[in-house]
Amino acid sequence: MKKIFGGPGTVCGLLLRIGQCASSAASIGFMVSATDFSGRTAFCYLIASMGLQLLWSFALACLDVYALRTKKDLQNPILVSLFVVGDWVTAMLSLAAACSSAGVVVLYAKDLKYCDVNAQLSCLRYEVAVALSFVTWVQIALSSHVTFWILASV
Repeated sequence: MKKIFGGPGTVCGLLLRIGQCASSAASIGFMVSATDFSGRTAFCYLIASMGLQLLWSFALACLDVYALRTKKDLQNPILVSLFVVGDWVTAMLSLAAACSSAGVVVLYAKDLKYCDVNAQLSCLRYEVAVALSFVTWVQIALSSHVTFWILASV
């Protein structure tokens, strides 16, 4: 298998996973700190999706640290196919959650003008949480693309 920039068991792959962990944790933090987020199903789905993303990325970051410390090669076909499937599943869930939450934010901020009328609504925190979830999705999409190409090079 080829060593590709950002693949599993590389420093760049570890940095991608750490970035995924950080942006998904920040997205969860901003959403949880907003008032009345639990009354919106899309926002609850965003938290669940980002929580799954955080766990998946943290587990793979730990695996990358282990591989880098022991100089093990993580690029065998079975492991890489597991990474591809896991990345694709979490990427699709993250994109769906980010898009549905973005739709609710646009509805509240632009269409219904709830953010102008209701000062209790934490629209800025909703927007930041959604933006961070899109950042998370871009990073996981990059990881899944890299692992797919590694798997294809077998």
